[in-house]
Amino acid sequence: MSKKPKIRAKPPYLRSISIKSTWTDFESYPYSLPLLRDGDFSLRFDHPITIIVGENGIGKSTLLEGIAVLAGFDDAGGGSGYRPVDHSMAIETPGGILSKCLIGGWLPKVSAGWFFKAETFFSVARYLDQAARESNEIGPDFLSYSHGEGFLRFFHERCRRRGIFILDEPESALSPRRQIELMRILREAEHAGEAQFIIATHSPLIMAYPGARLLRMTKDGLAETDFRETDHFALMKEFTSDPETFVAEMFPPSEGDEQMDLYSQDPHPY
Repeated sequence: MSKKPKIRAKPPYLRSISIKSTWTDFESYPYSLPLLRDGDFSLRFDHPITIIVGENGIGKSTLLEGIAVLAGFDDAGGGSGYRPVDHSMAIETPGGILSKCLIGGWLPKVSAGWFFKAETFFSVARYLDQAARESNEIGPDFLSYSHGEGFLRFFHERCRRRGIFILDEPESALSPRRQIELMRILREAEHAGEAQFIIATHSPLIMAYPGARLLRMTKDGLAETDFRETDHFALMKEFTSDPETFVAEMFPPSEGDEQMDLYSQDPHPY
């Protein structure tokens, strides 16, 4: 009698996060983030791709670092078991300690995947090359490419596998055209049905990824939204509809600017 084929669970693997019922410290950072609301915080993941947007400093990266550590990654980036950055001399409190107050609901728990941080990409890339050399292997050598090309090569190689992938501002080195290429990589991974993505971004292009769950983070918490309702999209729409007026309003002329205009005139017009 032949065995029935094993059915593999489909993403999302991490179904939810919430604050532990026993947690009481909401005074110290990062547990003091407005997002946590004195213990009244939970977030469900019901799509393979979840995208989080919000202004700088609102807590997106801290939340992703906490989720990454909860998933078994180092909060400096990398895969399970990687420790690409020495934390011993760090001055800032790492956002990964947020994981201490969180509990995750998994179905099933997966250890495969990656935590990508744009700000630590070079450290992680060097770590991968060094680890390969120590094992007498050929490293991925992402640093031989331009910044943006290195990012894309990384996404092509690492993000089309089974696992959970947490991407913090993956667009930071990518041109708009390359951001579209990243979206195509996401679509391939989504169609393969093996990967879950949690992404923080400022890119209106990535926010518009079809079928993703888009969440806006503010001091009042997280709320589902449409990319057309984000401040990022509204600002870009205002710019593209009338660039000259938009820029003029951003930089109103001052007395110094008028003086510079006089100096910039051709002293010999004839």
